[in-house]
Amino acid sequence: MPDQALPVLDVRGLKTVFRTRGGEVHAVNDVSFHLRPGELLGVVGESGSGKSVTMMSLVRLLPSPPADIRSGEVMLQGKDILKLRDEELRDVRGARVGFVFQDPMTSLNPVFTVGDQIAEPLIRHKGMTKAQAANRAVELLELVGISDARKRLSAYPHQFSGGMRQRVMIAVALACDPEVLIADEPTTALDVTIQAQILELVKDLRQKLGMAIVWITHDLGVIAGIADRVMVMYGGQVVEQAPVKELFTNPRHPYTRALLKTIPSLTGHRDARLQVIEGQPPILTAAPTACPFRPRCKHALDRCDRENPQRRALDDRPVGHGHDVACHWTPESADV
Repeated sequence: MPDQALPVLDVRGLKTVFRTRGGEVHAVNDVSFHLRPGELLGVVGESGSGKSVTMMSLVRLLPSPPADIRSGEVMLQGKDILKLRDEELRDVRGARVGFVFQDPMTSLNPVFTVGDQIAEPLIRHKGMTKAQAANRAVELLELVGISDARKRLSAYPHQFSGGMRQRVMIAVALACDPEVLIADEPTTALDVTIQAQILELVKDLRQKLGMAIVWITHDLGVIAGIADRVMVMYGGQVVEQAPVKELFTNPRHPYTRALLKTIPSLTGHRDARLQVIEGQPPILTAAPTACPFRPRCKHALDRCDRENPQRRALDDRPVGHGHDVACHWTPESADV
């Protein structure tokens, strides 16, 4: 992926807060990243790290209240979509930014046929007639590998297997040829065989269609096989970002290094125990003024209690374009 390609999506300083009875929860804290055409960005981290909230904030999918996007810009092809009116934003969702969620049974409407659900965005956003939309729906089902597609248009979601329902969700997300596809843990609930089929499908579709993809997951093994770049999140912020091979061979943040050590090794001893990260992710009732990983970090410094580290580049490219990390500690400063 050429570095000089202009971003299709450029997120700058995004902050999202949830207002609750117990006070505010700072779920997304100054997140910045970009996505180039045709690129697949993997977003990883534990549950509660801010991955999904960040991506849903991009197109204001979170209910407000309690969610409040405090600041930031989300530039889609040079236009800040956070400033769009609600009716304008509805034309962005589904048409220019597609979503695939983890559980298709809660995303697909059980009382409408699969054909109707694929046709709906085509009629709304593309101005197609019902007949045109039905023909395009057949093409989309064939594209995602569902056989006997025209006959399956009249089927309901419960008549499909879990893997087939996820393929339908991908077809819905692709219906209007979006510039960006955001996939939020779309294979987590599937068995490993179906998961592998969905991953191969995404690779194939990306090659055919050339769209940019954000793939949210907690599974670094999945990311290793499909991503160009990886963004590691913790405590609602980006702690490390790098090209995928660089991240796996030269992880710099203690949290990234700990995550990588939790991956089972096929070459390890049979009695080797998987490593775990002790402790729990933080619930941030205030904007972080110290490193949120500090209580769980074996490399923590005194400075980590006083100052939340900012992302810094580890190469000669700007932050967000090469390898960058938000950490006061460096591997060179200690025995590792």
